[in-house]
Amino acid sequence: MDTSNRKKATDFPQELLDLLDLYVHGGIGRREFLAGAQKFATVAVSAAALVEMLRPNYAWAIQVPEDDKSIKTENITVPSPNGTGKIDCYLVRPTAAKGKLPAVLVIHENRGLNPYIKDVARRLAKAGYMAMAPDGLTSVGGYSGDDENGAKLFAQVDRAKMAEDMYAAAVYLKNRPDSTGKLGATGFCFGGGVVNNLAVRMGSDLSAGVPFYGAQPKAEDVAKIKTPINAQYGELDARITGGWPAFDAALTAAGVPHEGHIYKNANHGFHNDTTPRYDEAAAKEAWQHTLDWFGKYLKA
Repeated sequence: MDTSNRKKATDFPQELLDLLDLYVHGGIGRREFLAGAQKFATVAVSAAALVEMLRPNYAWAIQVPEDDKSIKTENITVPSPNGTGKIDCYLVRPTAAKGKLPAVLVIHENRGLNPYIKDVARRLAKAGYMAMAPDGLTSVGGYSGDDENGAKLFAQVDRAKMAEDMYAAAVYLKNRPDSTGKLGATGFCFGGGVVNNLAVRMGSDLSAGVPFYGAQPKAEDVAKIKTPINAQYGELDARITGGWPAFDAALTAAGVPHEGHIYKNANHGFHNDTTPRYDEAAAKEAWQHTLDWFGKYLKA
């Protein structure tokens, strides 16, 4: 993949990246974001051009091509009677796998099942797991190929029903006949919060969780967690990272094996290699923690 034109977080004022974070998470609308970006525009670079630079480039996310011969991909639909009725999922397995495999659920951000999340699932299949990425936008037509439209669709789905859809996907994956029954979950932003909530709900049925910059559960719910948690955070992501000390203390009090990693000068979304917020060093270290954690709790 050609990343020669990739912009880095350090190419932009932190205030602009913080503004982007507000916009991405629904704190402000597009018009307000554009107005804020205007402050950082120059004669050479307009506010609209700045916004384009900050948009995802999904060509950068292809670390494992869809036609890689060592993996097999398929699209499946999982029933979700307590949710929106059904949820479409992207399932990836190692081609040469014989026997049962440990499984990992991969949960998207608040944009739906975009190419970056699919690639993360393929990366996990390359590492020897059966990986499945559900699309929380199934009930509104699925991810459309456009993140801004994805955000609008995401807001239309009942959040409680979407949570039921994700739970249905997790239970399905754990109980597949080609699964060992060892289930892990990783997720990003919204998906990180889902990982934490699945840990609360599933108890020891979830064998390992690696939430990336995910909202933490309520303190009273942490006592229900039996899942070993390895949490990944960006230092500059005060909105989410600020909740780690209390989560850390609650997990300790509950006797849950856990680690928390805060990457210096990294922003929210630092693992997403399609935007300027991507931090290569932090992303690689966090991914190694992910593989080590799943290796310890799913493959051992």
